[in-house]
Amino acid sequence: MGLGGISIWQLLIILVIIVMLFGTKKLRNLGADLGGALKGFKTAMKEDGPVDGDDDDESVKKVGGSAMKSEKASDKE
Repeated sequence: MGLGGISIWQLLIILVIIVMLFGTKKLRNLGADLGGALKGFKTAMKEDGPVDGDDDDESVKKVGGSAMKSEKASDKE
């Protein structure tokens, strides 16, 4: 038995029907487009970096017990 009561033979029949409906060329193009979109999404997420919820304009560093604005915030003023 396969996923949720669907056997491997039923999955193969569904796959054959999908290939007959859309054709291999269209499915190959769809797969390439989907892969390119995922790759672009991953690179965009890496470029942005992690989001900590900190706002760069209002960021404050504590140095020696006293609060001090970061360089980014002081450059903008």
